[in-house]
Amino acid sequence: MEFSWGSSQESRRLLLSLLFLAAWKAGSGQVHYSVLEEAKHGTFVGHIAQDLGLELAELVPRLFRVASKGHGDLLEVNLQNGILFVNSRIDREELCGRSAECSIHLEVIVDRPLQVFHVEVEVKDINDNPPMFPGTQKNLFMAESRPIDSRVPLEGASDADIRANAMLTYTLSPNEYFSLEKPSDHERVKRLGLLLRKSLDREEAPEIFLVLTATDGGKPELTGTVQLLIKVLDANDNAPAFDRTLYAVKLPENVPNGTSVMKLNASDLDEGSNADIIYSFSTDILPNVESKFHIDPLTGEIMVKGYIDFEESKSYEILVEGIDKGQPPLSGHCTVMVEVEDTNDNVPVMEFKSLSLPIREDAPLGTVIALISVYDLDSGANGQVTCTLSPHFPFKLVSTFKNYYSL
Repeated sequence: MEFSWGSSQESRRLLLSLLFLAAWKAGSGQVHYSVLEEAKHGTFVGHIAQDLGLELAELVPRLFRVASKGHGDLLEVNLQNGILFVNSRIDREELCGRSAECSIHLEVIVDRPLQVFHVEVEVKDINDNPPMFPGTQKNLFMAESRPIDSRVPLEGASDADIRANAMLTYTLSPNEYFSLEKPSDHERVKRLGLLLRKSLDREEAPEIFLVLTATDGGKPELTGTVQLLIKVLDANDNAPAFDRTLYAVKLPENVPNGTSVMKLNASDLDEGSNADIIYSFSTDILPNVESKFHIDPLTGEIMVKGYIDFEESKSYEILVEGIDKGQPPLSGHCTVMVEVEDTNDNVPVMEFKSLSLPIREDAPLGTVIALISVYDLDSGANGQVTCTLSPHFPFKLVSTFKNYYSL
């Protein structure tokens, strides 16, 4: 994608609207700092003035200022000692979600002469979020005729932290009926499950109470629990089964509502109403998935019902249940992974960081008269922006930093 300034009879008026006279000196390189999330107000981050080669006495006269797009006043600089410090609460999960990398980009600008520096402050994770299950109790219904070694999928916990702080291990309270099946590292979708190790007998144990515990890898470690209530039922001894436990499908962003994602099919070895299957999303499904997709309860076809935006979410995990009409009803489960494909639906945006009019006719060569940043919200090639200047003008664009230009 390209921007260009065209030549016309109005070129002089256009140039005057874009240019200003200033002596500018490019900031050299980029300074990196790091800070722990949730650090207290006033926490030291770095000697920013010293590290940028600026004297304390010149900070105020040269109008030293710091800008951070979208991050408000999380970090501030003491102009008396040139120290960058924490000004307000920094929540890494609020800033970057589950992203492995998280940083705050600062633009430091001084005048006389104009200088622009780029500072990256990495926000490091602390173990401040315990594992969380979708609910405090999960009710499971199982027929007493359920075969040994059959598997019942469980929804695992989530942890808003990252890396070791979000690495979860699971334990199940001691019991004689079930063991815990843990996902292996090579599985694409890591799903927990209960494995039946002893035949169920409704007359002996109509209800079984278990506690599932998730423990993270932080120091100190944090835990979360969910109570499992298993109700043992009679009759209808075959549960619906899907062709696969995991389906993968690609879906372009911006598709209209009603677009078919895929059609699922489950089968049941029983007869009559015991083999009639109703399809639905699992009760553990995330709200953002339920707002985007709909499943036909009779045909099993998943369709789009909300706006699909790659920039909002790159993928969706849809948990589906097939429940038969037997008494008691039995269910089968599968997971549909929807990968959203990016389209070129965002136009490049250009911002003038510094601009002044008019420009003197005797301005020396090399005088920087404008500082420009460009960006595009798309990804890959769709998000790569090139900024160019039309020929036959006494000016040139110079790339000074990623997506930054001086004129």
